Amino acid sequence: MTSRPEPPRRGDFPYFRSITTRWMDNDLYGHVNNVVYYSYFDTVIAHYLMEEGGLDPWRGEVIGYAVESGCRYFRPLAFPDRVEAGLRVARLGNSSVTYAVGIFRNDEEEACAAGHFVHVFVDRKSERPVPLPPALRRALARITAQESPARSR
Repeated sequence: MTSRPEPPRRGDFPYFRSITTRWMDNDLYGHVNNVVYYSYFDTVIAHYLMEEGGLDPWRGEVIGYAVESGCRYFRPLAFPDRVEAGLRVARLGNSSVTYAVGIFRNDEEEACAAGHFVHVFVDRKSERPVPLPPALRRALARITAQESPARSR
């Protein structure tokens, strides 16, 4: 039997984004429903790609397709908590990226949830994988190393 991994800590992530919980995020048990965590993943990744990598999801020739995701839950969140989503690149390939995401409650040091999310970047018209555009690759490389200083938005 394997032991349960420890939750990641804030220092494991070089980029952070604040996300406000909403009343509708809570389920009948009084905490944020598990599917909402995936929207947090999507939100922190999308902001980083657009703001730091120059990705234009509406008109760009290259777009990212989600091909895999997963989440491990450690402690619940509930409205009106503030979510701090931490992001780093776990693997940077030719046309794909595996992100590690940590979901933190308010100012807590240990993550409430930790997940991964994989994008394959494709040509918008052909929907075939293409190499990452240089600006996007540079932006992703900046958050690949764990020793990068933490930044918040």
